[in-house]
Order: sequence, then C-alpha cells, then structure tokens
Amino acid sequence: MIDSRAVIDPQAELDEGVTVGPFSIIGADVSIGAGTVIGPHVVVNGPARIGRDNRIYQFASVGEDPQDKKYAGEPTSLEIGDRNVIREFATLHRGTVQDQGVTRIGNDNLMMAYIHVAHDCVLGDHVIMANAASLGGHVIIDDHAILGGFTKVHQFCRIGAHSFSGMGSAINMDLPPYMMAAGQPTKPHGINREGLSRRGFSKDAIQQIKRAYKIIYHSGQRLDAAREEIESLATETPELKILVDFLSHSGRGILR
Repeated sequence: MIDSRAVIDPQAELDEGVTVGPFSIIGADVSIGAGTVIGPHVVVNGPARIGRDNRIYQFASVGEDPQDKKYAGEPTSLEIGDRNVIREFATLHRGTVQDQGVTRIGNDNLMMAYIHVAHDCVLGDHVIMANAASLGGHVIIDDHAILGGFTKVHQFCRIGAHSFSGMGSAINMDLPPYMMAAGQPTKPHGINREGLSRRGFSKDAIQQIKRAYKIIYHSGQRLDAAREEIESLATETPELKILVDFLSHSGRGILR
C-alpha cells in the first residue's frame, strides 16, 4: 500500500493498511494509524500522531513547524484523531512551548481545501472548516462548529459548539455555542436553528436556546446578569449548560 515513489523515514511508524501515494514524504517521529490514506504529494513532518481511517488529500502539509517567530526548534507535536478528511493544500502546524506544545484535532472533522490550522489550536469532533477558513494560534473550536468559507479567527478566540459562521467572517472575539455570526464587521445573527434541528435538538430546546440568545443580545443586561438568568433556565433545559459554562470562562469576551 506504500507507493515506491514515496519517501518514508525509517523512524516513522505506519500501521498495516496505511496507504501512501506517490511522491509523498513521511518524516521521522510520525505515527499513522490503520486505514489512513495519504494521497500523492503530501508532506507529514513530526513529531505527529495521526489516528485511524483518516483521508489526507494531495498537496496537504501536515505537522510542519509553527509560523511563530518565538519558535526555536523545540520538539512540539501535532495530534490528529480518527476519520478526519483533510483536503487539498490544507496546512496543519505543530504547537509551541509557549502553550502546551501540541496542536490537537479530534475525530470526524472535515477540513476543506486551503484551510489553515495554526500552532496550539484545539479542534473537537465533527467540526467543518470550509474552503480557506483559517485559524490563528491558540484557537479552540468546539464540537459541531461550522466555519464558512474564508472565515478568519483571531488568535486565542474560542468558537462554541454547534455555532456557525457565514462566508468571509472575521472573528476577533469568542463566539458562543449555538450562535450564528456573519457580515463585515462580523456580528451575531440569531441561533443556528437549522443545524440544531438536523442534529436532533427538540423544538422546546431550540426555543429555549433562542430565548437565551435574546437574553444575551437584546435584553440590555450586563453579561454577568444575562449568564445568571440563562443558568436558571438551564435547570430545566440541560442544553443551556454548555452556554453557561462558555460564558463563565470566555477569555476574550464574546462577539456582540
């Protein structure tokens, strides 16, 4: 399953069933799990750990040095879970010692062509990054978030679970769970109702999430007071608990 024209470092560890296409380069200290398919002309540098059943398309650059002027060659890493799809010309970089030294990507994510995941980012599961979406360093993307094409996320921002950004969004503050954001400048525009419905959220839960949105953005309350009101609603609507937790721990403040 390894094309004779691929270059595999002797220190790389590839499980049985891994496919590597022609002219791809797999560096030292790279491990790749069973069932993963590496297309042609892919470069994977280590330290990097890639799980099972991933598909990495041609011309992707995976596990390269971080684009950080403070980086001085320290042995940082990239960790990728299972069943991810990484499309053409995607770039995923390792972490830095100024953070935890690792960039982490979970499971079942779709990363379309030309996306960029910078150093020290953390992606959950079932995330979609559409074409040319880009993350600055130290960004956190929670489960089921969708970034529309050409979305840009500033360093140290967090994108909440089940949120959605429209094409060309420029996000410079945290985007809470369930919310939609779009426009220039990018601002919240309601909740991700369609996404929630597709994922099986009940009509009552969606209605309460919409109510929480109005409390945050239309009640005129300070954020602490809005969070406390939503926290009381969460006793009967458990889906709101992740929103309360997000608001409690937002480092940059939320997009408003």
